[in-house]
Amino acid sequence: MHRPSTRLAAVVLIALVATMLAACGGSSGAAVQKVDAAKAVGMVDSRVVIDVRTPAEYAAGHIAGAQNIDVEAADFAAKIASLDKKASYLVYCRSGRRSAIAADTMAKAGFTDIVDGGAMADLVAAGAPTE
Repeated sequence: MHRPSTRLAAVVLIALVATMLAACGGSSGAAVQKVDAAKAVGMVDSRVVIDVRTPAEYAAGHIAGAQNIDVEAADFAAKIASLDKKASYLVYCRSGRRSAIAADTMAKAGFTDIVDGGAMADLVAAGAPTE
């Protein structure tokens, strides 16, 4: 038979563990904002812009001032590890799939301010300058 104080302690412990797990899981998602192209274009000048496409895609044209860090390259984690985790970032790719992966990976790595700008074509259509 369990004593009431033991049962209460177990319930409190379970509640604390559940709260901690929810906080850890929610903290990475809170760092990523998904915005429409027009809003993302308005943020280009105030954020570090990262093109997460392949180097060949980047060379064919990219948002002006963007740096290229290929999310599917083996060294993606190492390259983002050298970035300032407290800076503000905007990531984009060709269709939005890779930018979502990159943004999530960055959030899990401790970055605190990431905007997923989605597809480059949408950004260009909304007025983003290219080079």
